[in-house]
Amino acid sequence: MPTYAYACKDCSHAFEIVQSFTDSSLTSCPECQGTLRKKFNSVGVVFKGSGFYRTDSRDAKGSTVSPAPAPTPAATPAPAAASAS
Repeated sequence: MPTYAYACKDCSHAFEIVQSFTDSSLTSCPECQGTLRKKFNSVGVVFKGSGFYRTDSRDAKGSTVSPAPAPTPAATPAPAAASAS
């Protein structure tokens, strides 16, 4: 379950609480019964290093799919050699 941070608009009391996604937001401060506001923090996931850009996994031609192998020619009879007369 996620942890949400709240701060009171009246007394500046700040606290965190663990709530389910389906729980409604808190509206009154436990200290002074004032109005609460939900604080938004930075995202907890940070991607570092190479490999996170759209073009990183592509080859020089810009295609991500390797070309299909050329079909092997079927065995066909060789043309008859013309005889010299």
